[in-house]
Amino acid sequence: MPLRDFYLVLVVILIWAFNSIMIKLGLAEMPPLLMTTLRFALVAVLIVPFTRITRAQLPLVLKLAASFGLMHFGFLFIGLNYAEAGTGALLVQLGTPFATILAAIFLKERLRLKPVIGMLVSFSGVVVLAGGPTLPGPLPLTLLLLSALGWAITNLLVKTGPEIAPLTMAGWLSMFAIPLVGMGSLLFEQHQWTAMMEAGWRGWGAVIYSAVMSSILAYGLWNTLLRRHSVARLIPLSLLTPLVVVVLGVLMLDESMALNKLVGGALVVGGIAIINVRRLKRAPRELALDGDTSTTTTTTTTTTTMTPEQK
Repeated sequence: MPLRDFYLVLVVILIWAFNSIMIKLGLAEMPPLLMTTLRFALVAVLIVPFTRITRAQLPLVLKLAASFGLMHFGFLFIGLNYAEAGTGALLVQLGTPFATILAAIFLKERLRLKPVIGMLVSFSGVVVLAGGPTLPGPLPLTLLLLSALGWAITNLLVKTGPEIAPLTMAGWLSMFAIPLVGMGSLLFEQHQWTAMMEAGWRGWGAVIYSAVMSSILAYGLWNTLLRRHSVARLIPLSLLTPLVVVVLGVLMLDESMALNKLVGGALVVGGIAIINVRRLKRAPRELALDGDTSTTTTTTTTTTTMTPEQK
């Protein structure tokens, strides 16, 4: 890889990692579902007027609005409201083993030894995280795991649905996710208008950063890199993202750097690496979907892998 492209990879990793920090800062000024709704609205405004989808693609986009928009992002933002940014980023990585399990159940893909080992290693990392003070309470932990599951379901939908250009998919699923997440905000949150009026640079900065920097700029750079290099070369570097989130959380949010967090995080990311190495060897073609949760999608004829923003 040319040095210039390597630097671009590092820029993308830093943008995605800093996205988790901005979300944590923004949640101090805005309710999570309101912030998610505003983030989707901005993405839709910036992308939808310049793209089109066909009638055949519409059902897939509607499903993605529910699985990726409401379930993944909605639960992610709520979970991060109660969890450390670094711990949340590590837990969302479990979307990869969840996706492997779903592919075995619904797509009848064989579970070979390496991905099984990878799943066991990743889940053991969660057990290690649970042994220290950084794991959130039962409710936010459940929400973050459901967020990872929503990401895994999105993989399954992309694998079985019609192909859509990545930027187009990101814009249109955002548009259809607005009423879903917005209704959740109306039902479960209060004083949304006051929050928007009183929000400062943290709240609005998080919305703008998540939409423009993470979803569009970093995603566009990553898609450019995918056209120049194989996914097998890029995915191992993208696994640095949750680890960078942990470091930034310590430096910027005064989060803990406990030993169990380091060991557990290494096990989670190591397990994801084992699974992806096996998948990338089988991938005849690649397609990026959305880098917003520090995710990259690899759509293949045999499997679909998105390596988790989260984004």
